[in-house]
Amino acid sequence: MTERKFETKPLAVPSSRISRFAKLSGLGANIAGSVAAEGAKQLARGQRPNMGALLMTPANARKVADKLAQMRGAAMKVGQLMSMDAGDMLPPELADILARLRAEAHHMPGQQLKKVLTTAWGSDWLKRFKKFEVRPLAAASIGQVHRAQTRDGRDLAIKVQYPGVRRSIDSDVDNVAGLMRFAGLVPKGLDITPMILEAKRQLHEEADYEREGEYLDLFGKLLKDRPEFRVPELHADFTTREVLAMSYIEAKPIEVLEDASQEERNRVMRLIIELIFDELFVFRLMQTDPNFANFRYDPETGQIILLDFGATRAFDEDFAERYRTLLRAGLADDHVGIRAAAREIGFLSEDMPEALEDQMLSMFLMSLEPLRHDGEFDFGANDLALRMRDAGMAMSEQREHMRIPPMDTLFLQRKFGGVYLLATKMGARINLRELIQKHI
Repeated sequence: MTERKFETKPLAVPSSRISRFAKLSGLGANIAGSVAAEGAKQLARGQRPNMGALLMTPANARKVADKLAQMRGAAMKVGQLMSMDAGDMLPPELADILARLRAEAHHMPGQQLKKVLTTAWGSDWLKRFKKFEVRPLAAASIGQVHRAQTRDGRDLAIKVQYPGVRRSIDSDVDNVAGLMRFAGLVPKGLDITPMILEAKRQLHEEADYEREGEYLDLFGKLLKDRPEFRVPELHADFTTREVLAMSYIEAKPIEVLEDASQEERNRVMRLIIELIFDELFVFRLMQTDPNFANFRYDPETGQIILLDFGATRAFDEDFAERYRTLLRAGLADDHVGIRAAAREIGFLSEDMPEALEDQMLSMFLMSLEPLRHDGEFDFGANDLALRMRDAGMAMSEQREHMRIPPMDTLFLQRKFGGVYLLATKMGARINLRELIQKHI
């Protein structure tokens, strides 16, 4: 079967709680109807319907993904989080469909965009611009980005938040979580309550563009002596809680490096991985969203452009030190030390069955292979990603005993995993042991 191609289009964002709830309720009814119809067909054939199999179908996952992509806002964001954080426990075809939410979104039509900007800047806002491109450069879960030139000569990238996002966060998250459970897209026995609470907290932070602007400015200062990186400059006079204005930087998607020389791919991925270690152990401040779109590349200068600081997260010294202890034990192949440190961090729980604990420790040791390797690790010529996937699926068979780790740990692991996937995509060869030694 050919996968249906997703096409972005101007589509108004439902901004009231009632309209958003109605769309999700309609989706739930649609899924229930398809389950009842298919169940009746199976009964007519003399088969006994399996409710789990009827709910967890690619067609139902596609319906959920399409509806969340239309709604955007917190509804779409929580779908993204679940597709990433529970992905290893979903059948691959369902995880792939939900993963589309991480890269695809419709955009607001011109009239709705104009209304949002008038609310933020006043009715005469257009007079301040020489040019404002109505078609966005990019559209994501809670906002879209436009290029504009001001009358005083500034070239800006302006991120505009979808209307109603902030006031619908809590209800959106609760409604989508309920829908995901009903549709069978969340494994039974997996307590997603911590994830739901964290999704609400994070989304309230991400919906505050003034906060994101502060982190944008801070990262620019932290990296001012690192010319290999570039962070857009904040333009505070155009920034509000719903609109973030920053300097526009001409650059390409990071994936263009796939056609670059081996040396350049190695250099760029080494810098990105080195930055993660600095974020954890030096800055204790990390941009935790692993979306590839948050990295851009300038072929002219070789600079890496860093974007989107809404999901920035601070770590305390104790948290960083616990990770140092875990990594030291891992590099020393100290299994007793690894088990103790993993318990301290929250990877392992007291009530976890011994077999599952052993599987998780084995998976952790597997993830350390690039760091334990003597010399350059070739991300493009190994089957580690497949083995990690198989190990995750094997653990999902004991999903009733699975626990979501502490949120700091979850977001850190997600960032490491995303950058690892990028290094694999680039076929990079990097001496990670050398990079980590100075930190531990």
